[in-house]
Amino acid sequence: MSKVELGSNLLVAHIENRVLHVRIDRSKKKNAMTQEMYRGVKRAAVLADADAELDALCITGSDDVFAVGGDMSGHSEDPEGLAHELDPTDQFPFRHLERCRKIVVAAVNGLCHAGGLDIMLHSDVSICSDRARFRIPELLRGAPDPWIAARLPYFVGLARAKYLIFTAEEFDAQEAAELGLVGKVVPHERFSDAVEHVLDCIRKTGPETRARMKEDINRRLPTADINLFRRLLLGPEMIEGMGAFLEKREPIWPRG
Repeated sequence: MSKVELGSNLLVAHIENRVLHVRIDRSKKKNAMTQEMYRGVKRAAVLADADAELDALCITGSDDVFAVGGDMSGHSEDPEGLAHELDPTDQFPFRHLERCRKIVVAAVNGLCHAGGLDIMLHSDVSICSDRARFRIPELLRGAPDPWIAARLPYFVGLARAKYLIFTAEEFDAQEAAELGLVGKVVPHERFSDAVEHVLDCIRKTGPETRARMKEDINRRLPTADINLFRRLLLGPEMIEGMGAFLEKREPIWPRG
């Protein structure tokens, strides 16, 4: 087993049995993703893609949380470095997960909201604990999510996608399976063994054919409109939504 550094102290990564394992390790904040953490997941996808010895990239969370999306408090592990970022969307890893020629496995061990769901939707194989719960809360914060808009209807159909986006209701692992959102649900006590079984199955398949099949499937996927995020980034609704979330109150949306 060899340790891998991804540029964030909140991501624990290692290579074992031809798989790059990444664990999101910020359970005190429900694995809320800093920009450095997102960028670290992106680096993991790039590293896995470039390493001919690897078969898969496996992403999971810690304790009872997979990930709940971006950290709205503005916490940064490297504020000086981020101050020099020309494009605030550049660190998001989602398209890199799809472009990576290795199979990306989302091992959803628990709570999976917002950007955590984006990671899962852009992975190739998802397996989740029966304790996992899902939610798309972005509109409660006044924050657009072009990645959800591009991928969720593809998984669950337009009517279901609109319902989940516009109500922001939480739903459980069984409903996620019934919707076609996740590949497989397993009892929590068997979760680790089930993930290892999935990775073993992937290792037995032909690397080149596997990569070509992934490429062929993904080339049909719609493109996310990143400008949707840029247009509304830190606009009046987003500022109010985030402020209300941090202050634990209902938002007062600006009108007109």
